[in-house]
Amino acid sequence: MKEVIVIGSGFAGLSAACFLAKEGYHVRVLEKNDSPGGRCRVWEQDGFRFDMGPSWYWMPDVFDHFFASFGKKTSDYYELMRLDPSYRVFFPEEIWDIPSGTDAFGDLLEIREKGAKKQLDLFLEEAKYKYEVGMGSLVFKPGRSVLEFANWRVIRSVFRLDLFKSISVHLRRFFRDKKILNLLEFPVLFLGAKPQQTPALYSLMNYADIALGTWYPKKGMYEIVSGMYKLAMELGVEFDFNAEVTGLSIRNNQVTRVETNKGFYVADIVVGGADYQHIESKLLPEAFRNYSETYWETRTMAPSSLLFYLGVNKKISGLLHHNLFFDTDFDAHAEAIYDTPKWPDKPLFYASCPSLTDPTLAPEGMENLFILIPLAPGLKDDEVTREKCYHLVMERLEKRVGADIRTSVVVKRSYAMMDFVTDYHSYKGNAYGLANTLRQTAILKPSIKNKKLNNLYYTGQLTVPGPGVPPSLISGEVVSREISREHPISKP
Repeated sequence: MKEVIVIGSGFAGLSAACFLAKEGYHVRVLEKNDSPGGRCRVWEQDGFRFDMGPSWYWMPDVFDHFFASFGKKTSDYYELMRLDPSYRVFFPEEIWDIPSGTDAFGDLLEIREKGAKKQLDLFLEEAKYKYEVGMGSLVFKPGRSVLEFANWRVIRSVFRLDLFKSISVHLRRFFRDKKILNLLEFPVLFLGAKPQQTPALYSLMNYADIALGTWYPKKGMYEIVSGMYKLAMELGVEFDFNAEVTGLSIRNNQVTRVETNKGFYVADIVVGGADYQHIESKLLPEAFRNYSETYWETRTMAPSSLLFYLGVNKKISGLLHHNLFFDTDFDAHAEAIYDTPKWPDKPLFYASCPSLTDPTLAPEGMENLFILIPLAPGLKDDEVTREKCYHLVMERLEKRVGADIRTSVVVKRSYAMMDFVTDYHSYKGNAYGLANTLRQTAILKPSIKNKKLNNLYYTGQLTVPGPGVPPSLISGEVVSREISREHPISKP
């Protein structure tokens, strides 16, 4: 039986492990930390339970597809509920609750801009087409050759997919109101680039948001990890935790051993589900790397984040489960991330209060509050600056909800660039991987396969298809398919 070592147990690593085990490989996952999940971990303190990473459940069809690939359903592992309203947006002097469903969403826009509901129907018709073609013909490709995209549906659709136009320009074909534009540009921030640099193809994210909805797995996002981990165990995958990979031994253009702080493992095939740049720069000799340090320095990285996990000893009114604070200048914060990297003076931010939906996440009568501030990767990170940002955003949050919160915080933890580097070997402390700009899409992303070693592959948010939880699930499936094709198991 062929031995596959998967480095890292994030969503992509877990996905790859499951698909490879299903094909008959013996799979072992090596995880640096003490539990599976990568960035999707849990921190518990004094009765509060915090999802440390992803908090949005979008594109439910991708999760359904993953579990269905093994004859399972998501409901076999966790219970989903659709949020309605999906989220709340705080604009200057105005608050919008974003309803669940396209018809109600159109009514909201029509109040703001005459004719916007009809324009939304036209916009979503195009976005649905991009979602269906993109998911069916683009996203599940390994990105190793332009010939992968030489099928008639893609060729015929290339102009309808808007690959060469920005989402910013595309949206302005349909809408004029600035708040509507900010709202519809928000989902592409998950892709790691300014709307002006993100292909209009990614209006498919708007379709995911508005038509497919915002969901919540009861007990939190870590339930997805728990489900995938349980599935992997059912498939015979073995896990070693607190096993940090320290090097790769190479012989005859093959990785033969994976070295760790606990010893070494013999491998026929290796899948790098940890940070791609870390694997290349720290685990591989220079002669066997795909890319130089200059290459990585010139990539456009998705943002990092400053996170706060707060336990509040009272109930909070004025928030929903998901809340976007767009009450300062959108463009100025984007510039501080992408154009002139610096700590923002007036940051936009995201606040999540999942205990409003799920009281099990906090002690009775208390709230679980999660704050996220997008930042440029690679900034100098220190406690003084973190604390300054904390008071900047909390002052605005308190003002908008009309309540003092800081004096009621009984549990507090911050997490930013230094932590992403320490815990995940994250390049420049990025939180989301590589930005999905036109020059970093599909075949222009770092290759899923090492070009100099015939048994080393990569998966996750620095390779195809890109950042986010659903793309990471897909990435694991794609890499497993490439391995099965190039290193097939002999059938009796």
